[in-house]
Amino acid sequence: MTRATKLPLSVIIITKNAAAYLAQVLNSVQELAQEIVLVDSGSTDATLRIAEDFGAKIYQTSSWPGFGPQKNYALSLATQAWVLALDADEVLSDDLKCSIRRALLKGTSAAYQLERISYFCGAFIQHSGWRPDWVLRLFPRTAAVFSADLVHEKVCLKEALPVQRLAGVLWHYSSPDFETVLNKINDYSSAGAKMCQQQGKSVSLLKAVARAFWTFIRVYLFKAGFLDGKYGLMLAIANAEGVYYKYVKYWLLQQKNSRL
Repeated sequence: MTRATKLPLSVIIITKNAAAYLAQVLNSVQELAQEIVLVDSGSTDATLRIAEDFGAKIYQTSSWPGFGPQKNYALSLATQAWVLALDADEVLSDDLKCSIRRALLKGTSAAYQLERISYFCGAFIQHSGWRPDWVLRLFPRTAAVFSADLVHEKVCLKEALPVQRLAGVLWHYSSPDFETVLNKINDYSSAGAKMCQQQGKSVSLLKAVARAFWTFIRVYLFKAGFLDGKYGLMLAIANAEGVYYKYVKYWLLQQKNSRL
């Protein structure tokens, strides 16, 4: 494709040591987007070199404010009429690329959800609360912001726009191996504990255990994780661990503050 065929679209991505899938991500959008905005928070792997190879506009930050604030910073740097927000491990299928092109050329004022299918330690998960997973990622630049959440941020529309769904798949390589799973459990539970502290929630060790147990039951039974076989069992346990660690970390923060 030539540059003339590209859309008035900014792709925004935040990164830190995201080299594993970044080339695939950028390759899937380079035919669509007029610009790729990448905000990096201290990568030490090949992330920045890969981004440079694809002509991304790279911005670096010295601190980590959390996912929501970091994505809002990336959004503030976008210049095109439309924004596609991607994680550094999300790859557009060919069908989804065609759907995005048709939607933007049509010119309808709307926001768009993409169907995300996520990968966990060797399999794309079909149940376990991970599918269906429609995520709002494509929107007019001035029509939305990200929530200020430190983790599990979401797109919040600032005006009443119709929300439509696009055909195609957003392939999400969220957990390629178990080391990644463990790192995410640690990082996300720490961020979740800080959010609980900000919200002033009540917590106890009993609550941590109860919430973890309920999470396992909900994911494995009520969300049909058992249909994902051994991967569903692993995922249910990992989710339960993440919830347990979040509340234990929050409880420990409270204990520390009470001694000050």
